[in-house]
Amino acid sequence: MPNTTAIVVFTAKDVARLLREGGTSSWRLDRNNARKCAYAVCTRNAHADWVEGPEAHHSAFLVGKVKEVVPSTEAEGRYLVQFGEYARVNIPDVWKGDRNPVKYSTMEELGIDPSTLKWEPMPDPIKQPSAQINPQKTATPLTMTEAKKGLALTFGVAPDAIEITIRG
Repeated sequence: MPNTTAIVVFTAKDVARLLREGGTSSWRLDRNNARKCAYAVCTRNAHADWVEGPEAHHSAFLVGKVKEVVPSTEAEGRYLVQFGEYARVNIPDVWKGDRNPVKYSTMEELGIDPSTLKWEPMPDPIKQPSAQINPQKTATPLTMTEAKKGLALTFGVAPDAIEITIRG
């Protein structure tokens, strides 16, 4: 049986921006759960002050095949759900008004049949300029808190789940 799990997000970003960014971001979510999803369904938050898209409030407008879930470059502790392929859709009332802007479901529960969608390859995301690395100094001292936060992002766990042992 194919994997039809989906992460559903309630976003004000438009299709052009999602394609530029390589998927949907900047979400506070459980990375391990999100990585198990086959699809990401973007639903419209038309009531945000900065809404970018014209779609009807609560409608699904974009479905992506989840490629990877990586730390967001926009905000610490948030993630980008990268798409390998995407399909534009127009399905009213998919978002049911949950308080959290991220939820987990299945494509069947959402009334979406992935086999009927017209899938397109994702364009290459537009790279954000990265910070210059000083070749003479590639590592800097870290506090325990900073180290735990970085490792938590890498492994998709909470910082308090990280234990560090120092021998010396």
